[in-house]
Amino acid sequence: MRLALLSDIHANLPALEACLAAAREAGAERFVFLGDLVGYGPDPEAVVERISKLAASGAIVLRGNHDEAAVAPTNRMNAAAREAILWTRDHLSEDARIFLAQLPLSVADDDRLYVHADASQPSAWNYVTSPLEAQISLSACSARITFCGHVHVPAIYTLSPQGHAVGHSPGPNIAIPLLANRRWLAVLGAVGQPRDGDPAAAFSLFDTATSELTLRRVPYDVESVAARVRACGLPESLAARLLKGR
Repeated sequence: MRLALLSDIHANLPALEACLAAAREAGAERFVFLGDLVGYGPDPEAVVERISKLAASGAIVLRGNHDEAAVAPTNRMNAAAREAILWTRDHLSEDARIFLAQLPLSVADDDRLYVHADASQPSAWNYVTSPLEAQISLSACSARITFCGHVHVPAIYTLSPQGHAVGHSPGPNIAIPLLANRRWLAVLGAVGQPRDGDPAAAFSLFDTATSELTLRRVPYDVESVAARVRACGLPESLAARLLKGR
């Protein structure tokens, strides 16, 4: 089966639709959303509605820290993120809030674990940005492959025969075999707010038959989304990040 893995949509509907279309064109048979459906962007209600319909058709959907913050109090966010969450709360229907509140923190599926952040403490929302953090996450679960988001920068880590994690940054459109004799942690890039210097939306394809993971980048009309961020009265920094991919 070919899985499309998407994370950190952040209420960016055009980026989401571009990734969904590209994934279907590439033969995706099932969708997995690794959290942060909302926050930062101008389309929280439309994004939740879109993904909830896919969930009803069998998609896996996880809760991210912004999803949780949209329906529950939090003190963990910086000023721009907090301002965006307060705006988001006012632009979500009751049905959307219920959907977000009921999302799981992690899902195990065959030899794979899906989680938004670090698997050792999913509710703590720790970032996996180094081999040491990847090793902690991998040591906390038994899955052969862990997929997570939260970082907005794609990376792949694996455990060496000595049990130490090593990592690298994957390039787009390169199928990377996640060999069966090792354990892996793949950090997905962001659909709606990339931070690796490329403003194009990011998602990944995973082929369960070949165990190959491929990062995909999809251009979309970033300028129009940035303009809508400004028109909604959201922080200027959030519009600038979209344009720079930072």
